[in-house]
Amino acid sequence: MDSYIDLILRADEEVPLYFIRNKVFAKFHKALVDLKQTSIGVSFPKYKTKLGDVIRIHGDQPSLTALQQSNWLGGMIGYCEVSKILPVPEKIKGYRTISRIRPTMSNAKLQRLIKRGSISETATYAYREKMLLTGLENPYIELLSTSNGHKHRRYLQFGELKSKPIHGEFDQFGLSKTATVPWF
Repeated sequence: MDSYIDLILRADEEVPLYFIRNKVFAKFHKALVDLKQTSIGVSFPKYKTKLGDVIRIHGDQPSLTALQQSNWLGGMIGYCEVSKILPVPEKIKGYRTISRIRPTMSNAKLQRLIKRGSISETATYAYREKMLLTGLENPYIELLSTSNGHKHRRYLQFGELKSKPIHGEFDQFGLSKTATVPWF
């Protein structure tokens, strides 16, 4: 992972930042699926409590070139300032994983329990109350499922900074529980 591309998202009064970020990330996911790519990772270098206005795409030069040549942003290019493919700086803060984290309780899980008859009506109320109290506070990307049209949130977990990179594969969202991306 020696190269990266920065996407600086440009919001305006009519189109908020979160909307642009969600749409760009959905297009990024589709491009990774189309390219059958597992060597490209993603980070959000301006992350504090929110993800910020920069999406950084990490990979090697050939993988990032193939991504750029696919014209994956389409119409969203008007909402982004896209850097050239740049080399990772020599001095960085470290390496970290950025992975998906799932809530242990969800509305979808509750619906499955109800459908199976595994939960009583009284327990349903208790489940909903507990679900609201124990919700995740992690940042997320909200995506629209192409298979059923439902919105779902992909909550993100930022791992601790490490001094050495860990090589591995990324999922088709550019995330990994084990492989790290350079953090700078």
